[in-house]
Amino acid sequence: MSIVETYFKELSDTQKSQYDQLQALYEDWNSKINVVSRKDIGELMTHHVLHSLAIARFTHFKPGTRIVDVGTGGGFPGIPLAIMFPEVSFTLADSIGKKITVVEEVAKALGLSNVEAIKTRSEDLKGKYDFVTGRGVSGLSEFVRMTRHLVDTKHYNNAIMNGVLYLKGGAIEGELQPFGRKAIWCDIAPYFPDIPFFAEDKRIVHIEI
Repeated sequence: MSIVETYFKELSDTQKSQYDQLQALYEDWNSKINVVSRKDIGELMTHHVLHSLAIARFTHFKPGTRIVDVGTGGGFPGIPLAIMFPEVSFTLADSIGKKITVVEEVAKALGLSNVEAIKTRSEDLKGKYDFVTGRGVSGLSEFVRMTRHLVDTKHYNNAIMNGVLYLKGGAIEGELQPFGRKAIWCDIAPYFPDIPFFAEDKRIVHIEI
């Protein structure tokens, strides 16, 4: 049983197979294009895949939801979430072409038809989405400034309001002040209580736009 199956019991056989392929796929691509820290690649499934999937423990996306993952790098959190929610559309955007190449090839190898990878800056994206996701791209206020134009404020499909879902480490209280009651956050550690990595101030922030 993979580490993902330990915390997500209702995976289909296809999803189990896709998660099982991630380690080898990223090790191979990381040897060509450095998208994950070389010292961290051995911890891919916890530090990157499970970390991304904390969003899936925080909320469930209904079919038809549109998500853009800005500054996706090698595909986090977008790729793990796209496996978890095959009926949700994911646009994975990054300004670095080599990283988008990795995203495209990983998505192709996994057969992820719900993933589109785009080389672009967030400011140049024109579409509308229900949620923007990100992980350590920038400070929270800067990330919201760069991406708020992407959020569809007229169409709602999910239990939480459209907006930004951001994975953030360290102290966040000061960064949340500008957003007032539109911001909520939670610790990730209770979702994965047996993994020390998540006890180190790892959090999810939701900001309604």
